[in-house]
Amino acid sequence: MNHWLRLTLIGALFLPLAARADDDAAARASRWEGLRHDLFGDRQVRDGADKIILDAPNRAEDAALVPVTITVANPKDVRGVYLVIDDNPAPMAAHVKFGPAGDPQMLKLRVRVNQYTIMHAIEETNDGDLYETARFVKASGGCSAPAGAYDEQALSDVGQMKFRIAKTLNQDASVEAQLLIRHPNFNGMQMDLTTRGYTPARFLKTITATYNGEKVWDIDSDISLSTDPAITFLVKPQKKGTLAVTAKDSDDVVFEQSFDLNQPGS
Repeated sequence: MNHWLRLTLIGALFLPLAARADDDAAARASRWEGLRHDLFGDRQVRDGADKIILDAPNRAEDAALVPVTITVANPKDVRGVYLVIDDNPAPMAAHVKFGPAGDPQMLKLRVRVNQYTIMHAIEETNDGDLYETARFVKASGGCSAPAGAYDEQALSDVGQMKFRIAKTLNQDASVEAQLLIRHPNFNGMQMDLTTRGYTPARFLKTITATYNGEKVWDIDSDISLSTDPAITFLVKPQKKGTLAVTAKDSDDVVFEQSFDLNQPGS
């Protein structure tokens, strides 16, 4: 085959792919612009490359359990963070508002991802400024994946919580902790393999943690949080005390549990 003809044929094959990539990029940019306006109105959302980091796998092993870590460079300036999964049916995965007993420096969640998508993490400062970072995640089917062994007996355990201290950060005395909440977080998209019908939605809407009466954080969530949510966070205990957690789901059922937190060396 003539050399120039070969190059022409190769170019013809790659042009549609390049055009599709451009179309996808334009569609994703338009999607985010609409979401940004819906969430924040006319407020400016600035580039937060030097302020906030969003860590998630490039290709998720399990689209129903995608680990996400949000870290901020200047935690003392941060009022809250948002996690937005652009192409999920309910893009707002979590809005976390920190209190005086919370440390915004690091937060870990597990989320569902419905299809290849861009995720955004947005930092809101104490002055009300917004800074954003994003990454592309390859995962699909996480929103319709079965929630596992949530039969009638398993549902009797809904709302039970576990809490553990992971480690202490010596830099600012914040303690890394993890909260596990037993809940199916049904989103209405999961099929019951026995009945072939869809399991009615029932998911956690709000979770609040306090330490000795001071707010650590409030989380407003939706159907994007995974089954049995796991939340890893930093808390600033000044002395021995009690971490109290209150969670409310979409059936208006309230779950409450308290844990003793003993700061090492106190």
